[in-house]
Amino acid sequence: MIVLLSLPFILAAVLVVSGIAKLRQPDDLEGWAELGVPVALRRSWLLRLHPWAELALTAGLLLLGGALGAVVALAVVLLMAAYLWLVVRALHSHADTSCACFGERTPVTRMTVLRNAWLLAVSLATLGSIWAVPALGGTARAVLGGAPVSPLEAVLSAAVAAVTTYLVVRQEPRTAPLPTAAPHAGDIELKYIRPRVPSISMQLGDGSTANIRDLVQFSPILLLSVNEGCRPCVQTIGRVPAWRALLPGVEVRLLTALTPEQSSVTERTAPQSLHDPGQHLRRSIAEWAMPTALLLGADGYIVGEPVTGYDEIAEFVVDIAESLTGERPGDTQVHGVVEPA
Repeated sequence: MIVLLSLPFILAAVLVVSGIAKLRQPDDLEGWAELGVPVALRRSWLLRLHPWAELALTAGLLLLGGALGAVVALAVVLLMAAYLWLVVRALHSHADTSCACFGERTPVTRMTVLRNAWLLAVSLATLGSIWAVPALGGTARAVLGGAPVSPLEAVLSAAVAAVTTYLVVRQEPRTAPLPTAAPHAGDIELKYIRPRVPSISMQLGDGSTANIRDLVQFSPILLLSVNEGCRPCVQTIGRVPAWRALLPGVEVRLLTALTPEQSSVTERTAPQSLHDPGQHLRRSIAEWAMPTALLLGADGYIVGEPVTGYDEIAEFVVDIAESLTGERPGDTQVHGVVEPA
């Protein structure tokens, strides 16, 4: 029976690693949006509670048995089933989705699905076995009580633990860009083909919807894709009024994956902020990091590549301003007054 008693320990180890990793490297609501967490569940308090709930389930698996332990194990089954559903859905909806399942954000791949399916199987087996341990003290009490261990049971326990460890610890490979060979004399010059602005509907700050391709018909748009929790994004958000003054012929709009009700940077007056909870625009163009700037031309085509990072975006703003006015703005206009350290 020791293989059944080992399952709560194995599952508890996974949950404690996951919970601690999430506390050390918290996810954000935009990460949940990218993974496809339903809008109704994208709440800041749920985000903060998430790792603590995993740690509480860890304690329940170790210290409770019988009917009480079964309630805890059922909660773990539902949690693992939800994790599996999210990664399967993410993998089928877009190949470049990532998740912060164990703190650090990694790509969602078929191995992610296999790992979550295995953890769901282990949690189901735990639900079936936890009835046999004491209601108070649970698995920890049963094991400390000196349950006999046969060689076969020990081997099976070690095998389950080894597979679980491999699937959890295994790092997903990151795709590196292919090196680009330097052009040689005589090569045919290739022209950069500007991609068209995707025809995607998203929410405006006032709650109405609009197609991004229709919006650029009235004015070029400098989109600033931000995640409200990151420091470079906060810098970018803070410079928006100044950059609007530098670019009078360009609409500078904030873009976020949160709804207008969830976002702290919602702008309900022109130029309104844009809200794309499904991250359809980002997935249609490039899986950029935050913050990122994207210039959409009034002709309906994207100007250049996405620009990522506060300093890079500020330099991009300088270039746009210079092309519009013929004068290069100073650092104070672009970055504001820098306080002495």
